Amino acid sequence: MIGAIYNRNQVHFSVWAPLKETMVLHIVSPKEAKYNMKPTSEGDFCYKLKDATGIIRYFYQPDDNEKDYPDPASRFQPEGVHGPSQVIDHARFPWEDANWRGIASHQLLLYELHVGTFSDEGTFEGVLSRLDDLKTLGITALQLMPICQFPGLRNWGYDGVYPFSVQNSYGGPMGLKKLINKCHEKGLAVFIDVVYNHLGPEGNYLGEYGPYFTDKYMTPWGQAINLDGEWSDGVRNYLLANIAEWFVHYHVDGLRVDAIHAMFDNGSVPFWEVACAYVKELERELGRRLYMIAESDYNHPRVIQQGSGGLGFDGQWLDDFHHALYTLVFPEGKKFYQDFGKIEQLSKAYKEGFVHTGEYVEARKKRFGASSAGIPGSKFVVFNQNHDQIGNKGQGERLSTSLDFERLKITAGAVILSPYIPMLFMGEEYAEKNPFSYFIDHGDPQLIRAVKDGRRKEFETFMDKEDVSAPEDPHVFERSKLNWDKRTIGKHAMILDWYKKLIKLRFSDPVFSNFNKKDIQVNVIDRLLVLQRVNEGGRDNTLCLFNFSEDETMYKIPIDFPYWKELLFHDHSPVYYQGTSVAITPWAVWILKTLEAQEEVY
Repeated sequence: MIGAIYNRNQVHFSVWAPLKETMVLHIVSPKEAKYNMKPTSEGDFCYKLKDATGIIRYFYQPDDNEKDYPDPASRFQPEGVHGPSQVIDHARFPWEDANWRGIASHQLLLYELHVGTFSDEGTFEGVLSRLDDLKTLGITALQLMPICQFPGLRNWGYDGVYPFSVQNSYGGPMGLKKLINKCHEKGLAVFIDVVYNHLGPEGNYLGEYGPYFTDKYMTPWGQAINLDGEWSDGVRNYLLANIAEWFVHYHVDGLRVDAIHAMFDNGSVPFWEVACAYVKELERELGRRLYMIAESDYNHPRVIQQGSGGLGFDGQWLDDFHHALYTLVFPEGKKFYQDFGKIEQLSKAYKEGFVHTGEYVEARKKRFGASSAGIPGSKFVVFNQNHDQIGNKGQGERLSTSLDFERLKITAGAVILSPYIPMLFMGEEYAEKNPFSYFIDHGDPQLIRAVKDGRRKEFETFMDKEDVSAPEDPHVFERSKLNWDKRTIGKHAMILDWYKKLIKLRFSDPVFSNFNKKDIQVNVIDRLLVLQRVNEGGRDNTLCLFNFSEDETMYKIPIDFPYWKELLFHDHSPVYYQGTSVAITPWAVWILKTLEAQEEVY
């Protein structure tokens, strides 16, 4: 038990501070009071507040220090990262999702969104108001970018400093619960992005309490989280408690864990092996499907393998798929991904998963990766855009500003009809033109300057410094908001219709629910990629043809089966084919399915 926990009319306060001699609980509301907390043998300090009433806000004061610090396990920071923590009674929310059992992996289609820019309101309520639009599109799961308390009002969320606390400007704990409750009512799962590899630089007070960090390793953000040094048991328990918080008290369906490669751990049993096993126990206790999805730069299957040295994640983001696809539709992208650009690499990504599997990689100046061949497609999440791939460009440019209509359509088809779990980034379904830039709202001018200098240095190889947006400028945040009115206008409406057709096809044809890589064949003819998929029984065959070329390409339809029916090709009506050669137009997506007889209706 960690933090401030309600139990009827009592609140139990507990804070881990193993190197401190004393700890004072300083309550500032509804009535100011100070209490000496009792130490335990495990390094915690505890205090039980009886007859607790009203809105209780508090600080801690370590080692007789009169300076107030918020609770490192604060459930709510109503006044921001430097203000008092507030006690939250989780039992007060009237959940209505008792019959919710989660969503199976073959039913998942993720939609990544940033709460602050998804709607004009920039709140959980703003997301809630668009759930019917997402449901109509065919989305089955939201993936929220980090929603833990960060400094100011504008941030991607990766500068969060209170892992247990829901951002106040988004709607706080009750706002998040209301959103998730309504999502489950509508049959939508909710994943959230969690950041355990670092805390942001402003409002980070964990070091005032205990050895949460270590100098033994360094990350791009500074000190690493202490997972294997002295007192690391307490840090591990802190993270495990946070994982449980989301699943138990917020009813989330999955966690996307940011950059696990930036968490260093040479302990006897890796933390993530322990954590993923713990989530499986929670899954059994709660009686619903729970997911742990990793972002990993390892390119090693152990991340998603169970037992025998595997970490046990349910899935991971497949960046290689994105890089291979991106450099085919946008050759200028090779300046970002110099080791990609060949259609054979996308073929390998479809068939095996990882593209780099031990080959020499120029960008890394070494051999890199291990094979994921044979691992089911349900273990990977693929995308053509995400917050990083858009926001980590100088101006946050989306694909819709770089690609023409046909290339946007083939890119969407390549992801949605893949043998993996597809993920869209907010707005891509209607080719949103507004950028998604990097933005911050820090209070320290020196910190703002350091962030700006770091961003410019990051992009100096690719563009002029003047081409990098100013992250502290409120306009940069405002222009990153979605323009929902575009969805029904011109080519935006046409792209939206195309996405709906692709998603409907994915969920209506059982072939696309088969994640078994043995039932997939991939062939390349010049710049034409032919993806052949069959259902689990092997009876139904579907051909997905993607012409990544400026030229028309001839293709001879296989004669193994007597008849083929056209399922999808832009806006054409269904056409039947029998053992003939056809011309595939440039950047076209063409989907065919076997029929036993020409008169059979799909």
